[in-house]
Amino acid sequence: MAFLGVGLKIALANGGSRIADAERLGGSALQSVGWVGMAYKETFWMACDSTEQLRAEYGPFHTRAEAEAEARKLGFTYLLRYEHLLDEREEIQEVRCIFIELSSATQEVQAISLHTRCASCGESATHGQAWQAEVWADIHEFEHSRHRVRLFEHSRGRGLKEINGWRG
Repeated sequence: MAFLGVGLKIALANGGSRIADAERLGGSALQSVGWVGMAYKETFWMACDSTEQLRAEYGPFHTRAEAEAEARKLGFTYLLRYEHLLDEREEIQEVRCIFIELSSATQEVQAISLHTRCASCGESATHGQAWQAEVWADIHEFEHSRHRVRLFEHSRGRGLKEINGWRG
């Protein structure tokens, strides 16, 4: 799957007759394909980071579950469902875009990493636990008198944030 700036590049990428394939498979075999009145409806899913016009999209996916899993991995908070209504000649007649916000219950807890950096000499380290950062800072400040170690918290989506007054 490739990153797509605009998700509309997907419509009929496989070259074969989607309508004939759906008729041959009985229609119910494909989740992302269906008939709406006289039009043929094709649905696909994208993971995206916002509802803004300039947004990052990743996909396409055939099922919502695939898109949700990828959105969680990327730290994205929205799904985008594209519905293409096609006529008998497989030409796109209408495109519908539906944004779905992922609830906090379905999102994985974002991993937070801790970074320490000496404000005097620039030496730095990454830590998985708070006590590791504390020990690294103690050792560094003991070995280098008058050095000051700063602590940063890094998480996807929020970036790097300094934790002020962490040493009391």
